Amino acid sequence: HPHRAGKFVVVHNGIIENYLQLKSKLIKRGCKFESDTDTEVIAHLLCTHYEKSKNTKEAILKTVKELKGSFAIAILNEDEKENIYLIRYESPLVVGIGKKENFFASDMPALLIHTNDIVFLKDGDIIKLSPDSFEAFDFAGKKITRQPERVNISLSQAEKGGFPHFMLKEIYEQPEAFVNTVRTRIKPESKEVVFDELPKELFKSINNIHIIACGTSYHAGLIGRTFFEEISNIPTNVEIASEYRYKKNFFNKNTLYLFISQSGSTADTLAALKLVKNNSVPTLAICNVLGSSISTEADYTIYTHAGPEIGVASTKAFSTQIAILFLLALKFGFVNKSITTKQLTNFIEALLKIPKAMEKCLKESNIIKQIAQKYYHYNNFLYLGRGINYPLALEGALKLKEISYIHAEAYAAGEMKHGPIALIDENMPVLVINTRSNQHEKTISNIQEVLARNGKVIALISEKDKITIKYTKDVIKVPQIDNFLDTLLSIIPLQLFAYFCAVLKGTDVDQPRNLAKSVTVE
Repeated sequence: HPHRAGKFVVVHNGIIENYLQLKSKLIKRGCKFESDTDTEVIAHLLCTHYEKSKNTKEAILKTVKELKGSFAIAILNEDEKENIYLIRYESPLVVGIGKKENFFASDMPALLIHTNDIVFLKDGDIIKLSPDSFEAFDFAGKKITRQPERVNISLSQAEKGGFPHFMLKEIYEQPEAFVNTVRTRIKPESKEVVFDELPKELFKSINNIHIIACGTSYHAGLIGRTFFEEISNIPTNVEIASEYRYKKNFFNKNTLYLFISQSGSTADTLAALKLVKNNSVPTLAICNVLGSSISTEADYTIYTHAGPEIGVASTKAFSTQIAILFLLALKFGFVNKSITTKQLTNFIEALLKIPKAMEKCLKESNIIKQIAQKYYHYNNFLYLGRGINYPLALEGALKLKEISYIHAEAYAAGEMKHGPIALIDENMPVLVINTRSNQHEKTISNIQEVLARNGKVIALISEKDKITIKYTKDVIKVPQIDNFLDTLLSIIPLQLFAYFCAVLKGTDVDQPRNLAKSVTVE
């Protein structure tokens, strides 16, 4: 949404990390804010600097020196209506050059219906754009050269952003999808979590939560249960929608019934929602598609801002569902005093570190590809995890079977000896998720049991783990941020592993056989 201060109108993608300090300083100078977004700070900084210099470029140069974070910004000055100024730093921004018309967007496909001459901006670029010209300079004000490139690809090719498949593109879009989902939910100056679409009374009255979903959304719900029980101290049940709608259920007005669906049109989830609504209890939907059936049927809806997800196997929608569930847990936990202000602040600070940590995970794709090359020819896989890592094991196994057609089962690691251990031999690879937790050593004992039976182990571990690497060479490491939030990092290598196995097997990654993006029938 555009924000205005004085003569300046600003739109912005990204996160201003030092928003709190800047806003406090601006308020002392007499600036009045109309919103809680970090974008408005940019408009006020521009206005403040412009009042002194009456020079747009100078005001922009002084403003960018004060900003910390990632940002793609478009600026319009009322005194200079023929120009739009663009700024790029760690957030995508491209310019399209036409005939007496120029364009800008965060992604190239948006421009291709207008022009094939594209200027790919780099971090630290500032562009002065008018209908018939553009000028580039850096953050020091020095003029630089940026030439348009002729892009001779179709719109459908461009929509993949240069990636061979939509799924891979969407895996790589997760840092941006996470930022877009989280940024409007956090009030940095007070370290408060905001859900304006939900009444305050709801957070005070709820003493139980039922999560109802299918497939990948169900796995997100299982992770959410850990958040609600450990952070909010609220007992939480998670149900598969296709089972829930046919069993005997008990309803309570102090229970929140939470429905998760990427498409918002999943048939079983929608039917379960209608069943619950008939019993006059509060319902909340988490969806990615605006105006979908589930979003309009529920009493309240929270939208993930993952953007369109074309690949049948859900990736970025899953990450944004986890982000919303975590924020809800923080909100409930703070309102019911299960967490302190200090704990809330620490959680939010950890949350803001996730996008860069995700990018770090994505840079390890070559290691994951090498491991996939070693294992893609196996016909069966076992995935193991404990605690919050068990739902991740379920999701990792689902991804592998969905797109590579390799049979994969997931078990809670403590259950391995109750049956699955009989399957383990040299033909059964076992992917063990053992990121840091209070069950880390117990999971290592599971690895030892697998190796004792000639099983092959792939270990997904925290980057500082010096113990698990003693037992297997096939190791995937993820950064350590927070025991809860590390799930958002662990899912990326699981998705990439499934993707590379599918590509190596030659399957249709984006449209796997017998599957549909939205399951709208029973």
